[in-house]
Amino acid sequence: MTTRATARGAQRTSLDGERADVIVCGASFAGLAVARELARSAGGAADVLVLDRYAIGERATSACAIPTPWMAAMGVQDAARQELPGMSFTTPRGGRVRYRLPWSWTAFDYPELCRLLWAQCGSARFETAVVTGRTGDTVHTDRGDVSAPLLVDAAGWRRVLGDPHVQPPEATLSRGLEVHPHDAGGTDLDVWLDRDLIRRGYGWSVPAAGERRVGTLSYNPHDHVKEPTRALARDLGVETVRYQGNWFPHALREATIDGAFCVGDSAGHCFPLSGEGIRTAFYFGIACGRELAAVLDGRQDRDAALRRYAAFHEDHRPAFRRAARLQRLIPALPPPVLALALRAIGAQPLVDRAFGWYLRQAHPAAAAAAPKLSARRASPGPHPL
Repeated sequence: MTTRATARGAQRTSLDGERADVIVCGASFAGLAVARELARSAGGAADVLVLDRYAIGERATSACAIPTPWMAAMGVQDAARQELPGMSFTTPRGGRVRYRLPWSWTAFDYPELCRLLWAQCGSARFETAVVTGRTGDTVHTDRGDVSAPLLVDAAGWRRVLGDPHVQPPEATLSRGLEVHPHDAGGTDLDVWLDRDLIRRGYGWSVPAAGERRVGTLSYNPHDHVKEPTRALARDLGVETVRYQGNWFPHALREATIDGAFCVGDSAGHCFPLSGEGIRTAFYFGIACGRELAAVLDGRQDRDAALRRYAAFHEDHRPAFRRAARLQRLIPALPPPVLALALRAIGAQPLVDRAFGWYLRQAHPAAAAAAPKLSARRASPGPHPL
């Protein structure tokens, strides 16, 4: 059971009246990516306050795997548990098909990865506090009101800084649940596409150096995932222990709201079809951080930063729509057709092309290199190569 790390009793001091240059609400992947980029792009001179109801790395919001190139790009290789060179897809009619990817996945340790990111955030401050709302540039928390001219909502799909009217199950959200048994089996990221297991979604198994992460995802928020997760664990012969689950978006939302920047699940940056939101949180967090740094450096005002970040976000909508169409199509295919399609795509040139496109939608080169400018609109944020 996760325990709140917020100071209690005499140690629970008030934050009322605190001011900063930037307030980031949320200290998981997206929020830490913003703070990290501000430390890099703004020369560490910005006063950045990061808020979260839990201590950094305390409550895992995701713990599966990430494309390995992003580990090096973000300087978090020490959080790696196990590299996964391939993916397998199992269907009822087609058996198992294995793909050798043009890049690999890496399973990581969530608390350690968050700690490594925070170590790169320079002089940024962190406070455990529950954000309850906002009025203008003032953020309301359970420890008092804090304010800043630049606000970032990286707290997840609920959008704590405004427009919270997205509630499951009547929302464009997927739901996932996984268990974390101690088990040393497996070398690849294994995926099950089986309607008898989960009607619209998939199951997975991710080995992580002595731990197995086994779970299921449903694109339909009305469908429950606990029993499918238990069923898959039984089939794999592993224990159903250490549950972790969450809702996450599968459609882009607005990138800004009432003068605040939205990053990660708050902006719908979780990629449809795969449900992967880690590298996209890094990618858009970097873009947001660069726009904020340009404001702090006097190169643009806040309104310009909001426009440019929103434009960068919209540049990616066609790719998200394409993945969303596949998300609707694949569960509707008859099992024999799906099995045939998976085997046809298994030709190495097609694997390289498909997974190369997938990685380019949030390419790790954006983390280090000066970004290329869009042909349609210039932005200091990263663009696909």
